[in-house]
Amino acid sequence: MQNVVSDEPYEFVPPYRGTFWSWAVGKFLPRLLRRRYGIVSWKSHGLDHLRASLKAGHAVILCPNHCRASDPVLNGVIVTETPAHAYAMASWHVFRQSWLETFVSRRIGAFSVYREGRDRKSLDLAVDIVTSAERPLIIFPEGVISSANDRLMPLMEGVSFVARMAAKRRSKTDPSAKVVVHPVAFQYEHRSDPEISLSPTLARLEQRVFWQTSEHLSVRERIDRLREAIQCAREVQILGFAKSGDLEVRIADLVNHILQQHERQWLGRIRTGDVIARVKDLRISLIEDMAAGKVDDAERKRRWRVLTDIYYAQCMSLHVPGYLDKVSAGARYNHRLFETVERIEEELTDVMTVYNDLHVDVRVGPAIEVDANARNPRGVDPLMVTLREGMLDLLGVPDQWPPQPVVDGDC
Repeated sequence: MQNVVSDEPYEFVPPYRGTFWSWAVGKFLPRLLRRRYGIVSWKSHGLDHLRASLKAGHAVILCPNHCRASDPVLNGVIVTETPAHAYAMASWHVFRQSWLETFVSRRIGAFSVYREGRDRKSLDLAVDIVTSAERPLIIFPEGVISSANDRLMPLMEGVSFVARMAAKRRSKTDPSAKVVVHPVAFQYEHRSDPEISLSPTLARLEQRVFWQTSEHLSVRERIDRLREAIQCAREVQILGFAKSGDLEVRIADLVNHILQQHERQWLGRIRTGDVIARVKDLRISLIEDMAAGKVDDAERKRRWRVLTDIYYAQCMSLHVPGYLDKVSAGARYNHRLFETVERIEEELTDVMTVYNDLHVDVRVGPAIEVDANARNPRGVDPLMVTLREGMLDLLGVPDQWPPQPVVDGDC
């Protein structure tokens, strides 16, 4: 399990406000993207939208999709080619990986946000940055890595809160001052042959589940067999037996079963809807007393077992039903094969193979003006609806996949 959750007391990490390091890292950006993430080429689109907003003196929030670990670094393409400097909200775990990761992240403008609880300092700083229009602020509205480039997950409300608060403050001093939100899309494409590039990775994964390697099968057949094996193993661990039937339905059933049993205990009620939001609520409930030092070692260990369970439930939920359907995938089918293998590899080993074949289209959309006089809406937020539509348009994907598998009401 990756180190994305901590039971230590949260400490806010502020950004470095100088510009030298942001400029310097930009000089090494091509080498960094190639060596660490296998991104060998990219093309930017729509930067004039951002340049126009900056020239007009608008306060700017940039909202990219978040499908890969390289996305935060890829923001460097936008800031170096515009050119501009930016601040970015980053999950606290980013600053806990290593001293080098913390040093570099802070120096290029990142500051922490605590996703397992309230973080007034982070929100206040975000609002202040946008109000002053000091620099563009980057927020990933999905909140987590989706692991699927051709799907946009539900957007969190933080963007709307920061944008509206800043717009109200700016309008008090200058009624003509604007806050704008720019949708951003990172669209990746693996350009090597999956039958050749993925075979060694699949062989390692097959050996990990104690199989002989299956080079005589196609990549798609090997992926399907691995997914079935992993699902059976998880069902045996959680349920005591392996089920049969449609794999997508079984995944959804197991995710629901895991979350429901813990929601009963820790939230007092069963929930439905977005898995990411359900996992987040469980983490908040579990970690609060752990971070405050209110539990003994035995209880801490028990809670970590629950946190591990819901982490893997979230991982399972990221396997999109119908993602490898050739008709809906079209020209993106080969890329989705890579994504699926990468997702399986990360779940089993916590690392992903770098293939050195990625091209990325970086797209910035037109500005969405934030209405300073709009009330905080209840229910559907028009700002977030417009932002979502803009991001989907840049990605060129539909908002809805084939219907989610029907799960048992109470597993």
